[in-house]
Amino acid sequence: MMKKMKWGNLYLWLMFVVLYLPIIFLITYSFNAGKVMQGWSGFSLKHYGELFADTRILEIVVNTFLVALLSSLLSSVIGTAGALYIYNIKHALTKNVFLSLNNILLVSPDVIIGAAFLILFTVMGFSLGFTSVLLSHIAFSIPIVVLMVLPRLQEMNRSLVASAKDLGANNWQMLTRVILPVISPGIFAGFFMAFTYSLDDFAVTFFVTGNGFSTLSVEIYSRARQGVSLEINALSAMMFMVSLALVLIYYVISTRAAKSKKQGTRLVLPASEGL
Repeated sequence: MMKKMKWGNLYLWLMFVVLYLPIIFLITYSFNAGKVMQGWSGFSLKHYGELFADTRILEIVVNTFLVALLSSLLSSVIGTAGALYIYNIKHALTKNVFLSLNNILLVSPDVIIGAAFLILFTVMGFSLGFTSVLLSHIAFSIPIVVLMVLPRLQEMNRSLVASAKDLGANNWQMLTRVILPVISPGIFAGFFMAFTYSLDDFAVTFFVTGNGFSTLSVEIYSRARQGVSLEINALSAMMFMVSLALVLIYYVISTRAAKSKKQGTRLVLPASEGL
């Protein structure tokens, strides 16, 4: 048993090294005084200075975060509503059909989704740019939010809703004061997942962007074709730190939610024992 555990830990550490070593290599060379990732020429922050002096890349950073924020917010609202609708469907076959349609969008290749949106916008005569990218990001983020919120709804105690009805709460009060507080960890998880997916997306964005509008993934790809600049290393390092900060924020939120849930359970158990 101990040998299996040791081999398992060794395999886990090996996977971490394979995954994170290229990222560490990329971040390390963002501080290189040279112009290429071949040979160390000394420590320097000049590539970060070049990054902040590049007005085009800063504009693209703002565009990327604006699309990610708006798409994650709107997809969280729509996805939560969709999860509530699927949860309340009584007919098992109909519920399975909706769940299957949601999961198909999750496993479909990004190239297919991007090409489909490109054809749709072209047929409709819709100009490609900020709006087309935003709509596309909302569309592929909604299934992610649904997938995050549904398990929270399934874990929810139905007696809470029944008790709220017995106390005279209307539908809006049950939604805002009972259901949403219970499923809020799932909503936050869906929001952060949608946000990170939007930041990282390349395939769908590549198909639907246009009219001078671009995001970081598309810009980095176009610049990398001309030759990798260490300014891109600096940008990638900063994006990695932003992603790490988002993960830490989500961890703190989920940890606090778990603690409050445990405290609520401890308060309910003594009260129920006295009944």
